[in-house]
Amino acid sequence: MKPTLGIDLGTTNCAVARAAEAGVELLGIRQLVNPGEVRAESLLPSCLYLPRPNEFAPGALALPWDENPPYVTGELAKKRGPENPARFVHSAKSWLAVAAEMPHLSAVEASRAYLAHLRAATPDFDTHNVLLTVPASFDAAARNLTLEAAQQAGYPTPVLLEEPQAAFYAWLERHPDWRERIHPGALILVIDIGGGTTDFTLIRVTDDAGELALERIAVGEHILLGGDNMDLALARAVEAEMPKLDAAQVHALWQRCRVAKEKLLAPGATQAEEPVTILGRGTGLIGGTLKAALRRTTLEQVLLDGFFPPATAADVPARPRRAALQEVGLPYASDPAITRHLAAFLRGQQPTHVLFNGGVFHAPLLRQRLLAVLNSWLPAPVEVLSGEDLMHAVARGAAYYGLARQGRGLRIRGGVPRTYYLGIESAMPAVPGFPAPMKALTVVPFGLEEGSAVALPKYEFSLRTGEPAEFRFFSSTTRKDDQPGDLLDPIPPGVEELAPMEVTLSGAPARVSLEAQVTETGMLEIYCVAAGGQRWKLEFNLRS
Repeated sequence: MKPTLGIDLGTTNCAVARAAEAGVELLGIRQLVNPGEVRAESLLPSCLYLPRPNEFAPGALALPWDENPPYVTGELAKKRGPENPARFVHSAKSWLAVAAEMPHLSAVEASRAYLAHLRAATPDFDTHNVLLTVPASFDAAARNLTLEAAQQAGYPTPVLLEEPQAAFYAWLERHPDWRERIHPGALILVIDIGGGTTDFTLIRVTDDAGELALERIAVGEHILLGGDNMDLALARAVEAEMPKLDAAQVHALWQRCRVAKEKLLAPGATQAEEPVTILGRGTGLIGGTLKAALRRTTLEQVLLDGFFPPATAADVPARPRRAALQEVGLPYASDPAITRHLAAFLRGQQPTHVLFNGGVFHAPLLRQRLLAVLNSWLPAPVEVLSGEDLMHAVARGAAYYGLARQGRGLRIRGGVPRTYYLGIESAMPAVPGFPAPMKALTVVPFGLEEGSAVALPKYEFSLRTGEPAEFRFFSSTTRKDDQPGDLLDPIPPGVEELAPMEVTLSGAPARVSLEAQVTETGMLEIYCVAAGGQRWKLEFNLRS
C-alpha cells in the first residue's frame, strides 16, 4: 500500500498528515520561528514575508533545504509581517477565487510558495500519494489555480478533496466506534469556518443492506466570509478610538486585533481587554507607537451582533443596494451574518448532528451562539459530534481518505443525481431551414460516485478546432438505466438541454475518442484524445 499525505492549504494555516499501514499521524513542518532558528511545528502559518536587502544577518534565513530562500515562510513571517505590512502576504487562498494579483506576488505564486515549503519540509514526499484540500464552494477556476500552484511546486497529480468532507473523515478516523454514535436517518451538518471562507455540507447516514453508509447530499455556495472578516471588523472598531490611520497602519491594526481576539477568546480567558500597539507615522510620536485596546465588550458586540446574530429559519442573507461600478476584487459576501447564510443553506432541512471545524470555533462564545440559533429552528436540539481537531482535522481527514481510496476506510458517497449526455452533431447533408440533428452520448450514468472514471467505448468523432464551437450538454432525472457510451438517436423526451459551453480549441482539426471522469469536487472532465496523443480537456460543473 502506498502511503498518503493529506495537505490542508489553509487561508490562515497549512497542515500535513500522513496515512500508512499504522494509521494517520500528524507531521511536524520545519520552518523559521526566529532568525536563525528552525523548528518543526504542527502548523505552517499561511504567511510570506519579503525581506529587504540586509534586513537579516547572513545565514539567518537559511533552511535545511535552501540556504537563501526568496521569502520568509510560516511562523517568522507571521511575526515580522505586521511590522512591515507592505512586505507581508497572507490570505492568498482567498484570492485564488479571482486569480488576482496581490502586492508583490500573484495568488498562485503565494500558494505555490506554501506548497513548495511543505514539499521540501516533508521527508520522502515523492513516495506518497497526495491529497490536497479545497473549500467545498471553490469554483472550477479556483480549483484549477490550486492545481496549477501544486504543479509549479513540483507535486505529482494531487487529488482534490473538499474541506468539510475531510473534516468529517477526520472525525471518523478518530472515532472507530462511530457506528455507535450515529445511526440510519441521521443528518450531519458540517460547519467549517476558516480564515477566509465559510463552508456548509450535509451528510446523510443510510442503511445499505444492513451496513451503515454515508452520503453527501448538499454543499453550500461559495461564501467568502471568515475569521479575516471578523479581525477587520474588530480593527475598524478599535480604529474609531485612534487618530486617523493610513492604509498601512490599518493593515497592521488588522493583524494586531487578530492576536488580541485570540487571547480574549481563549478558553478560560478572563481579562477585560487586550492592548493593541502599532507603529506611528513619524518620529514625533512618543516612542514611535500608537496604543489602544480591544475590549471584551467590543469584541462580543462586533462578533455576536455582526456575524452571529439571532435569525429565523426563513431568513436569507441581506442583499444591500450596491453601486453600479465596483473595484475588481474578491466576491466577498455582502451580508456578514453567518447565521442567515446557514438558514438559507438548510432551507427547512433538519440536521440531527453538527460537526464544527475551523479555527473560529476555538472560541466557546461563538460555538454556543451558533448552536443556540441552529437549535431554535429545530424540533429537537442537534447532537454535537465532539472530539474534533479544529486546526488539523482537514489534513488528517485528507490522509484518511487516501486510505479509503485504497479500500482501507469508509468513503462518503456523493453519487450524481442525474444522467448526463454530450451532444453529437449528426453528419448529414445540409437542408435549408433545418439544422443538423443532434444525438446524445451518455457520459455519466445516474448515481455515479464522485471520484470515479467513466469508461467510454472507442467511438471516434470529428473535433472542430481553431474557431468558436459549442459543446452541448444534456441531462435527465428519469432515465436512470442509460450507460456510458449509449447513443440516443433521436434525443427522447425527458432529456433536457443544459447551458452550452462555447470554446475555441487550439490545434488542427482531428479525429478523437473520448475519456471522462467525475472528480471528488463534482467536476465532469471530458478529454478529447487524438490518435497522436494530443488531448483537449473540457470541464463541466455537475453541481451547478
